[in-house]
Amino acid sequence: MSTFRPKKSAQAPVKTVVAVKSRARKSAVADAEPVTPEVIDLEHYAPAYLTWIANKLSRGASQHYLALFDVGIETWRCLVLLAIHGSVTAQQVSRVIGMDKGAVSRCFKGMQERGLIRTELDPADGRARVAVLTPAGRALHDRIREVALERERVFLSVLSAKEVETLLSLLRRLHENLPAVEGATQEYVKRKFPEAAARGRRRREDEEDA
Repeated sequence: MSTFRPKKSAQAPVKTVVAVKSRARKSAVADAEPVTPEVIDLEHYAPAYLTWIANKLSRGASQHYLALFDVGIETWRCLVLLAIHGSVTAQQVSRVIGMDKGAVSRCFKGMQERGLIRTELDPADGRARVAVLTPAGRALHDRIREVALERERVFLSVLSAKEVETLLSLLRRLHENLPAVEGATQEYVKRKFPEAAARGRRRREDEEDA
């Protein structure tokens, strides 16, 4: 009885299929390899340090001022500007410090109830009111000022006098550059996220109309 022997030509397609499957497996393995996502390197991200320092200093100061003088950090910030200028509007405080105007108005209300300020019509704008520091407000400012300066002294004690001078110069330059940051961000958003930019523009227009 003769033995069946498959023709050699019949084996060629099998090899081709095996080769294709092998390449497919390699491709699948390559596709399955994890891709490391891009993240912000916090060790070299300047806004992170500025935020951490500001948050921790503010939280610590607020805890001490509440315990010692029954006022929070927002009241202290308003007292600082009032002590310098004598009288300020909520809009001026908002522009200098960066606080929300509504939050400043609420802060002024609490300060007035405690006799720390009184309000008067703004001579430059009869529709607006200005907060004026009272003797009681000045006395409270002077007491808190001692604690604030001591905290600053210890905070900067790791730097030399020259380093402190350089630091303040750099911080002033960064602060003055903030409008450029906001302008550049708006232009970037317009290019990359046009729909979101349009919504934000409409929201700002609605707020101005209100």
